[in-house]
Amino acid sequence: MTQKKYLGTGMIVGIVLTAIAGMVAILIVVYTGSYNISAREDHSSFARWALSTSMVASVRSRADQKPPGFTKNMIAAGAHEYQTMCEHCHGGPGIERANWAEGLVPQPPHLTEAAAHWTPSEVFWLVNHGVKMSGMPAFGATHDEKTLWNITAFVKQLPAMTQAQYQELGDHNKHDH
Repeated sequence: MTQKKYLGTGMIVGIVLTAIAGMVAILIVVYTGSYNISAREDHSSFARWALSTSMVASVRSRADQKPPGFTKNMIAAGAHEYQTMCEHCHGGPGIERANWAEGLVPQPPHLTEAAAHWTPSEVFWLVNHGVKMSGMPAFGATHDEKTLWNITAFVKQLPAMTQAQYQELGDHNKHDH
């Protein structure tokens, strides 16, 4: 009985000491500046995994707004907003991101592919709240909910959109605004 109690206490002490050692290691990295935060170098594999996994889990756990039914008018209005606010970082069908956006770490996803992996509620949440330390702004601070849903409606169409359709929506909106 005493030996079992000793083993249980030893295990708890080991776990606590390991946790303390981990926290000390993190504090050493933070206070010595040993992790290079330069945007000219990519994150380490572990940091990239940790940030990406955390971002996806965070969005999925918070994106709970029910989307409205998307209409052609919403998609067209969202095209204008996307092309003026988002295209320089995310590109579009047949359109590369702006040259300066190549210096962002992490790289903004090409939404012609990435949008297929997010639900409308998740896209809305991302557009509304942004993503810390990624360059993705929180447009909800400066745009109303209707505009954010228009952008969401458009973004969800991007994976199936051709370059001609993308440019046609842009040309159409130039005449309307």
